[in-house]
Amino acid sequence: MDLRTIATLFVRTKAVLVGTLILLVLCPGFAGRLAAQSGSKAGSAERAAALPNTLTPQEKAAGWKLLFDGRTTNGWRGFRRDKFPEEGWSIEDGTIKHGRGNGEQSQNGGDIITIDQYANFELQLEWRISPGGNSGIKYLVAEEMVQSGHSGVAFEMQILDDERHPDAKKGGGGNRTAGALYDLIAPKNKVLHPVGEWNQVRLIVRGNHVEHWLNGAKVVEYELGSPQLKALIAESKYKNIPGFGDVRRGHILLQDHGNEVWFRSIKLRELPSP
Repeated sequence: MDLRTIATLFVRTKAVLVGTLILLVLCPGFAGRLAAQSGSKAGSAERAAALPNTLTPQEKAAGWKLLFDGRTTNGWRGFRRDKFPEEGWSIEDGTIKHGRGNGEQSQNGGDIITIDQYANFELQLEWRISPGGNSGIKYLVAEEMVQSGHSGVAFEMQILDDERHPDAKKGGGGNRTAGALYDLIAPKNKVLHPVGEWNQVRLIVRGNHVEHWLNGAKVVEYELGSPQLKALIAESKYKNIPGFGDVRRGHILLQDHGNEVWFRSIKLRELPSP
């Protein structure tokens, strides 16, 4: 390469650099567009994962499915009903919302359940509660446990405004606070986001082993049918309910407790039997 060619390449390279610097100074948005264009496929996957009510390719490959598509009530119906409730529940801004009621259970549409039933599974979702609100996620729900009304009876991961709702101070040792196995086991190592913010749930049921996770921390762990659990049930509000704790396959339930609550990004994957 002769000196004239080298000189020409130098001038062109310098011109490109100067032009880029001018764009960066005069057009602040250019840097952002430049960075966006250079994003990798991994970056695209991360952005997709952050979108509510979506599955990443990795989640799909791992067997996850959406229980709520962000737009419809497909896959859900009322507890002890043939269809989705006509009052109380609605789809709002990509969420399943229960509207404000009188604070009593099952008086504003009743509980809703998945049409399908599950035995071994991992469930993930996000919830947001209103000030002073109360709700819950129940699992292994069998409708035959209840002979009337639209309120299900089953194991429950509590949803609560711990600071304002009086239920937080009832029960024993915090076993009615957010994340608890309601009225049975209090959560430990809990990280609870403030009212109005989203909280992330991970719920695992595999064989007799159950775990509650809240915002990345495991807060409850127990064994179905164990002597320890049976002893807790015998001292709880469930003690006089025949067959409580015996169900091993059932619906997922979102509770009507008469307060505003929102749910989104509800996804589940079935797990192999242990």
